[in-house]
Amino acid sequence: MPDHSQIDRATFTKMTESSESDWKNIATAAMAFNGELPNRILAHLQMLKGDCGGFLVDRLEHSLQSATLAYRDRMDEEYVVCALLHDMGDVLASSNHAELAATVLQPFVSEQNRWLMQHHGIFQGYYFFHYLGLDRNMREQFRGHPNFERTALFCERHDQNAFDPNYDTMPWKHSCPWCTE
Repeated sequence: MPDHSQIDRATFTKMTESSESDWKNIATAAMAFNGELPNRILAHLQMLKGDCGGFLVDRLEHSLQSATLAYRDRMDEEYVVCALLHDMGDVLASSNHAELAATVLQPFVSEQNRWLMQHHGIFQGYYFFHYLGLDRNMREQFRGHPNFERTALFCERHDQNAFDPNYDTMPWKHSCPWCTE
C-alpha cells in the first residue's frame, strides 16, 4: 500500500465547508487508492488460505482449482479471473458471499459474468442443498434468464468439482494474469 501521508488532504470538517481545492485533493487520493484495488483483492483472496471449512482443500486451493479448470477449458481471461475470485466473499459474507464478489467486480466485468458470480451460490446448491433440507432446484426460479445456462455450466464444470487435494492446480499467476506472486 502506498504512503498516503504525502498526498495533500482536504481542510474541511463538514462537506458544506469544502472547496474545489479540497475535492481535487480528494480526487487525487482516490485515484491512488483505487489503483491499489487489485492488490487489495489479492490480499483478501489470501485470507482464504488455511480455511478448509470442512472440505478436503482450503478455500484458496478451491478458488485456484476453479480457475485452473476454467483455464484448461479455454474459457476467456475474464471468466478465469471470475472463477478465481468467485468465493472471495467467504471471509466477510459467509451467507451472501456470491453477492459480495459480484459487487466488488461489477465495475470491471461483463454483466454476464457479474450475474454468474452473484447467483453461483444458488446454482451451486443444486449439488448439495437437498442434504441440508433445502430445495436443490432453487436455481429453477432463474430458468429462462439469458445467463442461466452459463451459470449452471460454471457450477458443473468449474466449481462443484474443485475440491480435489490431488488435482494438479496451476500456480495462481496463471489463473490471474496481473498477479505478481
